[in-house]
Amino acid sequence: MIWPFNRHKRKIAKIEITGLIAANTRKQVLKALKQVEEEKYPALLLRIDSPGGTVGDSQEIYSALKRLGEKIKIVASFGNISASGGVYIGMGAAHIMANPGTITGSVGVILRGNNLERLLDKVGVSFKVIKSGPYKDILSFDRQLTEPEQEILQALIDTSYQQFVETIATARNLEVNTVKQFADGRIFTGQQALNLGLVDRLGTEEEARRWTAELVGLDPNKAEAIVIEEPKPLLSRFIANQSLEHSPSLLAATIASLIGSGYLGHISPHIRQESLDWLNFELKYQGQPLWLYHP
Repeated sequence: MIWPFNRHKRKIAKIEITGLIAANTRKQVLKALKQVEEEKYPALLLRIDSPGGTVGDSQEIYSALKRLGEKIKIVASFGNISASGGVYIGMGAAHIMANPGTITGSVGVILRGNNLERLLDKVGVSFKVIKSGPYKDILSFDRQLTEPEQEILQALIDTSYQQFVETIATARNLEVNTVKQFADGRIFTGQQALNLGLVDRLGTEEEARRWTAELVGLDPNKAEAIVIEEPKPLLSRFIANQSLEHSPSLLAATIASLIGSGYLGHISPHIRQESLDWLNFELKYQGQPLWLYHP
């Protein structure tokens, strides 16, 4: 919908990206960015509090931010953690602010698979595989990787890594070799990120809001930040909160069994749910390159 008049010219938009970045995050953020453009906000405050996630979804959000940035001002505000894919998304903003203690960095790519070969041998389980080519079952969990397979996967990781590094170099006006000096997977603080040229300023989310307003000539004392998010009915929120414990998957059934038996009963609901979400994410995306920091 194209709004007939600019009712938001004295306000700025705000989009929050929190948690793991995957398909749902991409869909929500792209929809929100479209709304920002259609409603003709003069500027966007992008709050990022994410350890990263899937490569393709991060790239699509970044690309959409770059396109929108040709029309309006965008400021990224790094929260508690903005690492790996969170950093990549932040590169879509022309201006970046981080808290001095923000955990950021973790620039790199990781791909993980499970090897259950010894466990399967103990229980007497084996698989017969018929495949169209030698690498069709690469990263199968019932055997070790071969040397040629390792080379294939390393080349894939290296290509994804180079894309990451070049994006940072372009966005921050740095030499590629300069970026590679800190793009080895290490994490660092917002203060260190400022010294490295990864962010422009240090400050809180409120200071980022004021900066965003000033960039488009608005009074920072009066410019309201309107959060752009998809409204969720009460029933949808309830269902979402059930997450894995009410999912029909084998993984969810196993975890639910552990919860019911008391193995996870001593853990607070918030920490338990966060751990379950992490486990679900890692199992769902195992074997895929990830721009992700997981302490």
